[in-house]
Amino acid sequence: MNQPNPVTPEETEQATISKPVFFISAALIVLFSVYGGGFSEHAAGTFAAVQSWLITNVGWFYMGVVALFFGFVVYLGFSRFGQVKLGPDDSEPDYSYVSWFAMLFSAGMGIGLMFFSVAEPVTHFLTPPVGEGGDAEAARQAMQLTFFHWGLQAWAIYIVVGLALAYFSFRHGLPLTIRSALYPIIGDRIHGPIGHAIDVFAVLGTMFGVATSLGIGVMQVNAGLSYLFGIPVSTLVQIGLIAAITAMATASVVAGLDGGIRRISELNLVMALILLTFILLVGPTVTLLGSLIQNLGLYLSNMVEMTLNPYAYEPNDWMADWTLFYWAWWISWSPFVGMFIARISRGRTIREFVAGVLLVPSGFTFMWLTFFGNTALHLELQGLGDGIAVAVQEDMPTAIFVLLEQLPLTTLMSMLTTVLVVTFFVTSSDSGSLVIDIITSGGAEEPPVWQRVFWAISEGVVAAVLLLAGGLSALQTAAITSALPFAFIMLLICYGLLRGLKQESVGLVPVITTPSVPPSSPGVWQTRLKALLGHHNEQTVRDYLRGTVRPAMEAVAEQLRAQSLYASIEESGEEIQLLVGQEEVSEFFYKVRLRKYSTAAVAFPEIPRKSQERSYWRAEVYLVQGPQHYDVAGYSRDQLVNDILNQFELHLQHLHCEY
Repeated sequence: MNQPNPVTPEETEQATISKPVFFISAALIVLFSVYGGGFSEHAAGTFAAVQSWLITNVGWFYMGVVALFFGFVVYLGFSRFGQVKLGPDDSEPDYSYVSWFAMLFSAGMGIGLMFFSVAEPVTHFLTPPVGEGGDAEAARQAMQLTFFHWGLQAWAIYIVVGLALAYFSFRHGLPLTIRSALYPIIGDRIHGPIGHAIDVFAVLGTMFGVATSLGIGVMQVNAGLSYLFGIPVSTLVQIGLIAAITAMATASVVAGLDGGIRRISELNLVMALILLTFILLVGPTVTLLGSLIQNLGLYLSNMVEMTLNPYAYEPNDWMADWTLFYWAWWISWSPFVGMFIARISRGRTIREFVAGVLLVPSGFTFMWLTFFGNTALHLELQGLGDGIAVAVQEDMPTAIFVLLEQLPLTTLMSMLTTVLVVTFFVTSSDSGSLVIDIITSGGAEEPPVWQRVFWAISEGVVAAVLLLAGGLSALQTAAITSALPFAFIMLLICYGLLRGLKQESVGLVPVITTPSVPPSSPGVWQTRLKALLGHHNEQTVRDYLRGTVRPAMEAVAEQLRAQSLYASIEESGEEIQLLVGQEEVSEFFYKVRLRKYSTAAVAFPEIPRKSQERSYWRAEVYLVQGPQHYDVAGYSRDQLVNDILNQFELHLQHLHCEY
């Protein structure tokens, strides 16, 4: 067996940095930070103007795309594609349901729920979008709207990105980056400027979406510390808190998915369940249980009307401050949460993924909003809500602590709430850093640790800059602005995912064929078996590309040209491909690409590899539909010609099925 060539640490690190994505993203974020931090007053005015323009001109677009995303994921869940696994057909999930759900919940909406679970229902109760506030009807409408903003539509946005990434990465071997979801549309151009631009938008959306959450979270941590220890509420204190908690998040992200994020996520879930159970038991228990059923019924029965209602006949600022902010926030978060849930969902079916991500976190969210929101509304309707309404109107981050003042064990529960916000902050930051790290590494399996630290610190810096440049208003503007370009990319992701699934359904993806061996070739199958059981070094595979693959492709190209078809061969240092079409327009290609593998692969990049691991190399086939996961190194020229013709025949059959 050939011995592999050693790979130096310097070569490994260079291979794990996507320079265009990393440096362009970092430069844009640094420029934003300098502008927002150094010219905070001017930045605040700019952010306000941008938000006003977006709300006025593209609010309808946000409403429309969210409705489309929700319908799309429901269709996939119930369609014939539901049984497709996010990985090989024999793969099994990497995490139990408990761990999976804990990471979903913590990464998805933890900080926001702590901030808005009391503040939002009471705000809608006092000032509803239509009608008078302060009565039972306003309370019902308040909970219906709160469910709408935090319910199935939000998680459908995450599913679009997460499902596409998991499908193309785990089932078809493409990098775990946003650009991979567009492979069925633009093919190998995902590796060029178009792909880089897509990933840059994903990085910026993730950065500003996570920074929005971190800014909201630190405002509430400051409110909790003020209540417990008398620490003043100020922007300076909040920036100090961001620095301290970002340091904790950086330590967590260095520890990795299993060492840090998963354990803190499970701790979050335990503390959240304790707090939720406490509210249920000491609050108006019977009222809360009845409210949960009624809130769910109101939400489901009015879902279509709410989803498609931009208040065109009753324009108001409420729509901009709430629904459009939420839709943009979820879209800006979707690269982060989508990629994160993709990484923890390998081995699940599409139906399981859609049902689990759509229903389980939403169900917990509905309980949380009901128990906190309806407790506050119950106190307000009974005239017992001492200061809750005032807190919501004057200092929103303190609303949950004012509610806890009306209940037993106030200090203990307030302390638990503050700790929970901090740990949600940590999981949001380290999860976001990990996702950005993967994107800027081109989906590499082992991104460098320094890069994770850089992005974790950057998130804290951007959150601090947004607080300096306008507080909550600036945070909302950042979310709404960063979401717009990515919303268009998500539409393309939907089309690419549907196209990829349809291509697989007619037998094109993945295609693993066994070449027919000409009867007049004695001993060929023995040679092929020997090749299958061996590992090749890099030079052997490169020699095979030049000495066998290219001559085979040239022979096929010559015959295709004789049939009046366009055929050409392109070669680079890592691959060689045959392009076939008409009038110099390529409709089919057969590519053989050099790929490197480690002999001891691991599931996640956070688990360190042993330095003595060896590598081997394969000559893998790629088609228009993506990687085909089989190695042709060792095929004879005749076998390779036969395989090319097999794939071309399937391509012609696919065209027949489409037209």
